[in-house]
Amino acid sequence: MKNEGLLSIGELAKFARVTRTALLHYDHLGLVSSVERGDNNYRYYSYHQIASTNLIMTLRDLGLPLKDIVGVLKYRTPESIIALFTEQSKRIDRNVEKMMSSQKLLLTLKSIIEEALAVDEHKMEVHWAEEESILLGPQIDYSMGKSIEEATLDFYKYCNDRDRSMDLNYPVWGVYSEARIKRHDWVGPDRFYFKMPDAPDRKPEGLYLTGYARGNYGHTDGLYSRLMTYIEDHNLEICGPAYETYPLNEISIADPDNYLIRISITVKQA
Repeated sequence: MKNEGLLSIGELAKFARVTRTALLHYDHLGLVSSVERGDNNYRYYSYHQIASTNLIMTLRDLGLPLKDIVGVLKYRTPESIIALFTEQSKRIDRNVEKMMSSQKLLLTLKSIIEEALAVDEHKMEVHWAEEESILLGPQIDYSMGKSIEEATLDFYKYCNDRDRSMDLNYPVWGVYSEARIKRHDWVGPDRFYFKMPDAPDRKPEGLYLTGYARGNYGHTDGLYSRLMTYIEDHNLEICGPAYETYPLNEISIADPDNYLIRISITVKQA
């Protein structure tokens, strides 16, 4: 029979939310040793060992190897435990920050896809758009024969150099200047940008003419031409840049020729 106030290995396993096998292993390592053996040679533990077992499991969940836990607890002092807790708290903070960053990315991508599925892609419309947070890349210089692929890679390098912790998985979209749109020059954007929350730059609020088409990256001539015809037919005037985006791309569409292209041109009534 066990003494009053002691726990069987099954009871400790239940309260500490750990398996009996793990407790036997911890006992073997000297991490959680039984305080008493019964006449039947069963192991019995103090209720104080619930807390110490939970600490071991917490450290395991944080990724600390069991051999390191053995070393830390075997020679523990208040100072060493403070140092351990400080280090692990910093790790938790880093992991929380990373998880929050991943959540922002997933929610942004989800919102983009949901919005795209709700539009009538066969319709052009003039609408008011609210300001959006974006991260705007530098002006692209095509004068030395730089390709769009090279310019895209330069944009990624620019973002990485600007902040090495930045998530580079946001959609990369393009901005075309008012002057280039007016002269029907829409091969390769003037600047790339990330659509991302809490970014330092802004896509301004304003009136936009928006149209859609299906096709792979850069297959936009037909859509630009239709937008220009719409502008002429509806007495509109281009008064700012155009934003070329791909709300349904390789993230959600398997066939590259079926990506959804969206172009929004800043306009006003002429």
